[in-house]
Amino acid sequence: MTPLPHSDALCALPHPYCPEAVPPGLFDRAMAEISRFHCDQTPGYADWLRTNGLDPKELPHLDDWSQLPPIFANFFKQHLLLSSSGEDAMELTSSGTSGQKSRMRYDERSLGAAQFMVGQIFNHYRWNTPDTPCNYLLLSYEPQGRISLGTSYTDQFLCRFAPANRVVYALRNTGDGHQFDPFGVVEALQAFAEEGLPVRIFGFPAFLWQVLQHMQATGVADLRLPEQSLAFFGGGWKTRAADEIPKQQLYAQIHRQLGIELSRCRDGYGAVEHAVPYVECARHHFHVPVYARVFVRHPADFTVQPYGQPGLLGFVSPYISSSPAHAVVMSDLATLHPGSSCGCGLASDWFELHGRAGTGAGRSCAMAAAELLGRH
Repeated sequence: MTPLPHSDALCALPHPYCPEAVPPGLFDRAMAEISRFHCDQTPGYADWLRTNGLDPKELPHLDDWSQLPPIFANFFKQHLLLSSSGEDAMELTSSGTSGQKSRMRYDERSLGAAQFMVGQIFNHYRWNTPDTPCNYLLLSYEPQGRISLGTSYTDQFLCRFAPANRVVYALRNTGDGHQFDPFGVVEALQAFAEEGLPVRIFGFPAFLWQVLQHMQATGVADLRLPEQSLAFFGGGWKTRAADEIPKQQLYAQIHRQLGIELSRCRDGYGAVEHAVPYVECARHHFHVPVYARVFVRHPADFTVQPYGQPGLLGFVSPYISSSPAHAVVMSDLATLHPGSSCGCGLASDWFELHGRAGTGAGRSCAMAAAELLGRH
């Protein structure tokens, strides 16, 4: 594979939230490098740039990466876009709750870069505790054979940061699909509270909310999980979007019924189309690590929105070589804020999510986004 020294150097930075520790110009060099790589190694990518008004020869001089034509994440639901290094790479899929699944390939370099970023963020928050065994509740699918669903793969990976004493899944493998098991989850939580080891809860928040509601409905007494327990969510509410509640309400209920501190209830944002991790700080804001840049775009004309104005959430990052997903626009609406407005002490920008822009068949994402923006 073609060497990518600048991209590798950026993705190997040890301090995820210290922009001042990034060597000057490294991000620009890394983005130019990965973009040139895809021009050479991904069929049609150079033509994509030219069609959208960017001459590939200008890449070494670009310092505003909002000018790099992004690809809609939804496009990956119809097309498997691969570079030469992605042809024999590991394939992961999205959950496909709208009926279509994104298929993404991750070569060893790209997957390693994304996992390294997660590790550095866990180090930053002191969640990497190799000497402290934990019990795990995974609010995701019990695996059967090779794991290809992106969320399940992530949950398995997150178990590496503390030794597993026991692992319980909320979505049990029945041999003919998966079934949500609230009774089994409650029994596991009660046993975990008695055993005294920290508990780590990973996965879909909707399932934990259902468990908490089930506990209340069946008269299960509130629990006090051990100190240093952690609830870390990812994957959103998916098909349970109609039941979604504000995160602060969910976190307050977790604290009340399970005893986990509010500062140790966190959400993570990521996607199979963009594996850079965005993790809430103690004040529950998604800060942007040094490995990426965020641009919020107006849904009508794709212009970049200033701080405080909502639009479609877009990312650029040089981490991925197996697919031209180094500049993507999601179907989520968000608003970008300067780091200084958070108050948690991190200097990097942060974004707030407003929800999914459009899912209905035959509707353009921009049209649906414009409708939603009118309500925010």
